Amino acid sequence: MSKKHAPEDLSPQIDDVSADGTAVPQKPLKLDYGQTFKVGFAFAIIMLFWTAYDFVIPLLLEHAYGLSNAVRGLIMGLDNLLSLFMLPLFGKLSDNSHGKLAKKWGRRTPFIVIGTIVSAVLMIFVPVVTLNQQEKAMAIEANIEAQLNDDAFMNETLNMFWNSGDKNLCDTGYVTGESTVGGKGSGITKEQYLAIRFDENFKSTKAFLGMLGEETYSYNGNDVALTDAVPDEIAAGVYDWNGDGAKTYADIKQGNDYYSRYVEAGMNTYMSNLVYEQATNTKAGHTSLAVYMVILLLVLIAMGTFRSPAVALMPDVTPKPIRSQGNAVINLCGGVGGAIAFLIYTVVLFGERLENYVIIFGSVAAGMLLLLAGFLALVREKKMVERCREICREYGIEDEEEDTAAIAVSADESVVDCDTAMTTHHEAIADGETDADAARASVLEFAKAKLRKMPSPKEWWGAKTQEEKARFRSFLLILASIFMWFMGYNAVSSNLSIYTTKALSLDAGVASIISGVSMGFSAIAFIPVGYMAAKLGRRKTIMIGLAMAVVAFVLIFAFVEPNENAVIPAVLFALFYLISGFGLIIINVNTLPMVVELSTESTVGQYTGYYYVATMSAQAITPAFAGLVMDNISNRGLFIYGAIFVALAIVFMIFVKHGDSKPVGAGRKLSKEEKKQIRLDALDSAD
Repeated sequence: MSKKHAPEDLSPQIDDVSADGTAVPQKPLKLDYGQTFKVGFAFAIIMLFWTAYDFVIPLLLEHAYGLSNAVRGLIMGLDNLLSLFMLPLFGKLSDNSHGKLAKKWGRRTPFIVIGTIVSAVLMIFVPVVTLNQQEKAMAIEANIEAQLNDDAFMNETLNMFWNSGDKNLCDTGYVTGESTVGGKGSGITKEQYLAIRFDENFKSTKAFLGMLGEETYSYNGNDVALTDAVPDEIAAGVYDWNGDGAKTYADIKQGNDYYSRYVEAGMNTYMSNLVYEQATNTKAGHTSLAVYMVILLLVLIAMGTFRSPAVALMPDVTPKPIRSQGNAVINLCGGVGGAIAFLIYTVVLFGERLENYVIIFGSVAAGMLLLLAGFLALVREKKMVERCREICREYGIEDEEEDTAAIAVSADESVVDCDTAMTTHHEAIADGETDADAARASVLEFAKAKLRKMPSPKEWWGAKTQEEKARFRSFLLILASIFMWFMGYNAVSSNLSIYTTKALSLDAGVASIISGVSMGFSAIAFIPVGYMAAKLGRRKTIMIGLAMAVVAFVLIFAFVEPNENAVIPAVLFALFYLISGFGLIIINVNTLPMVVELSTESTVGQYTGYYYVATMSAQAITPAFAGLVMDNISNRGLFIYGAIFVALAIVFMIFVKHGDSKPVGAGRKLSKEEKKQIRLDALDSAD
């Protein structure tokens, strides 16, 4: 006899009855939002760390070590490779947790507490070990920036850019010689390209946030008009862009605009190359990078110990049919953690200090510990799990075990024994037997009867029904789809800070605002998406989200490029990235519930681990592959790369047949004896 039959015997599907004998309709099954928000503190801890990690670590690697996109991507993928093995392991360990801490706090909470504390302590050392390296890199970059208006330096450097054939150095049409460069703009000649200079003494500002309103100009702090002639002492270094023989401040502005459009991204890449050659590719640089990697590895190990247990806690306390709504709330809590990280690194990155990254990681660590304190104050895992079991019994929600009686080939006798044992158990309850030892004995008798005649793994696999095989195929297809969309989306997210600062030449603070605005607006969709899945189904909802991401990436590739007016590419990128952010929310809310829908109460952590096998294996390799695309094709090629993999995710999802939530039938209120027995069963499972 399978577990899924037990609730039918014990809890017949009838309405509750009032004192006067009138039938009372069962209340609709609804999510306990308050409880789910409390549980979400654990996911907020995780997202606080990973939001800061994904945005800041690439910048730290770039500024301290000047690594290529491919090498930096490889390092960003190593943490996911580690998680690939750790997350399923610790998910399974938390499933089977029966120690003293588990008896006191529950299966998941001990992992969350210990992992968070160790991670918070260790992470502060990640930026500390790079301080000397950052100082060397900043000196190299300052030396280059001081020469951007020097004729000898710029002529030599821009000549090298033009003739390099490297699209990341010269992004103006990718041709050499004296011919006019095509590009996407009006095109400039080689002579014009070599004449580009950046004069930091010339400033242009707008009234509102430097973006809107009338533009004003100054030179060395003095207000000027574009039509004013430049002084004789600087006129020799100014190129006559208008060709009218008169050198005005309009020519200086044109040179600065062309620098932003045609040179700045390449100069950023050039400075990174110099940092690597002069500071990183040395004995001291190699030592610094090795120490950094060891510290980072320890932090990632600590983070890996509690991610699966923390995520598995929501399915533990939430009935299957409403897990998409529950996951929406959990992701909203994760968004709060991400928002905290965004506020931290945005405020800090607007200041240019050597200690920026130390401040960021110290603040993130403090935030994680505060969220952990809130989690411990609000969450009582064992009581929440028991309540979920009561609700499932009340509504007749089935828990389909993989070792069910549907595989009864060579197990018929076992079914008979189990039926007998469960009948004894039900009769004890029906007769009003409340003795704890007797109740436990009846459950133990059932378990022993089942184990005595359990088929071997070979018999079990051979006896699978067509339904079970179909569920398994859907399980694999879901994981494949998850793998593909993470290949596409993580390629973009792990290179986002580098793309916006190097390719679009935006300030790190502005780039972080774009990222934060996208996260903030997308978070609005969390709760509606949960209801959307209830109406359309998880599978269709996911496919809509994937399609939105594909469209957004194609739009970024086609229409976002550096411009003398930095506001235009920034606004376009923010708008299109927001579309992909909405798609991400839709996908994220529903993929994990599809996976754990196919699990059982005793394997939720294990299936959560399988989910992370798919996500982390993709994240382990895609940053490096995306880096190769950026190094050898162009930075914009990153988004076509992402669009291709997300489109493949749609293809796999088309063939998924299982994983959507099942409708909830009418249930009834449990008797006091039945609720007591559920609690006794919970105590037995903890022993």
